[in-house]
Amino acid sequence: MEGAAERGVLAVLVVLAGLAACGSGSEIIEGPKNVTALKGSEARFNCTISQGWKLIMWALRGTVVLSMTPSEPIITSDRFTSASYQEGGNFISEMIIHDVQLSDAGQVKCSLQNSDRDGSAFLSVQVMGQLLIPGGSLVVIEDKPCNVTCRALNWTTLPDLSWEIGVPVSHSSYYSVPEPEDLQSAVSILALTPQGNGTVTCVAEMKGLDVRESVTVNLTVVPPPLESSYQSEIRKSATVKTSKDTVGTKLKSANENYGYRSDEPRTTQPASLHAMSSEAGVPEQCSSRQPHQESDHRQLGPANHPQVSFNVASPKKVRNVTLV
Repeated sequence: MEGAAERGVLAVLVVLAGLAACGSGSEIIEGPKNVTALKGSEARFNCTISQGWKLIMWALRGTVVLSMTPSEPIITSDRFTSASYQEGGNFISEMIIHDVQLSDAGQVKCSLQNSDRDGSAFLSVQVMGQLLIPGGSLVVIEDKPCNVTCRALNWTTLPDLSWEIGVPVSHSSYYSVPEPEDLQSAVSILALTPQGNGTVTCVAEMKGLDVRESVTVNLTVVPPPLESSYQSEIRKSATVKTSKDTVGTKLKSANENYGYRSDEPRTTQPASLHAMSSEAGVPEQCSSRQPHQESDHRQLGPANHPQVSFNVASPKKVRNVTLV
């Protein structure tokens, strides 16, 4: 490759030396125009020249990369090739830059040997980075506002970001801003209130190029969640407990004396305290103790407890109560 380049440069010098002796009456009618190219693509520049030219030179960033004589082009690199056209008696020379790189960005110049006039333009190179919506497919709640985020990473220069909404909505809006700590990245946030299933698409368009990149995600809309049965049961239990507490308070405030027994003859035994408490809806008090009727005199508990005795042989009932 280096040998071919050296031979090409040498050929240009030989031609220049010959043209310098005979001169040239041609001139540049119209120079190249500015071009914006995507990295890895092709960039084309045209230069219109009047008849009679002897040597056309193309330079990139101050270095001659392609030359042409009326008989053939002088190519010094495979990345730079040429094409030619005739238009209205004038000659059009086209330089094609293949596999454009960021390092190619700069001035492009078309010039003629022995001419004070040249034509120049500027090559801008852009890099298409990544475009993504983090999280992939989304599940959202019907009629509840939500945000969808799109990120453009490692772009030169930053693209224009927009949205295409393929779902029924009651409201939508978006805004796009550069990332504060990354000049080659940007973020766009879509705010919408969805009413049905569909898709949303983030679109990136590069300035000065007919280049478009997009990313689409599915949006699944679900109805608002109903109250859980567990929460309903908790509320019901709280209501029942409050009712029981109220009843218990009323019964306790009546100061019912369970130790009193009527002198009237009875044919049935009274219900137990546990049963009475349950029927009355009062929680059982496990720490309390109630007297129990015996057929003879019996101490019911330790000496420090109240003692209750009944004399069943006497025709007259006597209640003796000793309190300590």
